[in-house]
Amino acid sequence: MAQVRKAVPAEVKRAVLVEAGHRCAIPTCKTSTTEIAHIKPWRVVREHKFENLIALCPTCHTRFDSGEIDRKAMLQYKANLGVINGRYGEIERRVLALFAENPEINSVPMPAASDIAMMHLVKDGLFARGLKPNLGIMIANGACATIDFTGKTQEFYTITEKGRDLVARLAEARSLN
Repeated sequence: MAQVRKAVPAEVKRAVLVEAGHRCAIPTCKTSTTEIAHIKPWRVVREHKFENLIALCPTCHTRFDSGEIDRKAMLQYKANLGVINGRYGEIERRVLALFAENPEINSVPMPAASDIAMMHLVKDGLFARGLKPNLGIMIANGACATIDFTGKTQEFYTITEKGRDLVARLAEARSLN
């Protein structure tokens, strides 16, 4: 007799969604429509444990189920979520995602006095504050464009080589440790 598959308990589902910021856990995707996926298939483990669940958009879930994204990469995405969420705040995580999605940019303008919001990225040597940017960015209506910012009410945070390395490892599902 086949075992009936019960729904993922609400508190476990909530924890998985919070871990991924209610977005797809793949850093270069981050679509907001999500499903809960089992990293090791449910038919094998027959349980819904937080450690084996990850939030994915329907497209990435299909890519994972078809083998286009392998289990090793999915395990690394899950591990990287723990590292990033444990160290960096929401703004810092968004900055990392922005650079993962737009590797051609070198700096990001932030409102003056953003030191607290960017504190760990700067402290870890991933970004430097106040350097003259090679390229700045502006996002409007979902589009990203380069622009020359010269206002005195903004500071620039420029990605370092160490930062580029972390962003590449994050985007490619390589270990962050």
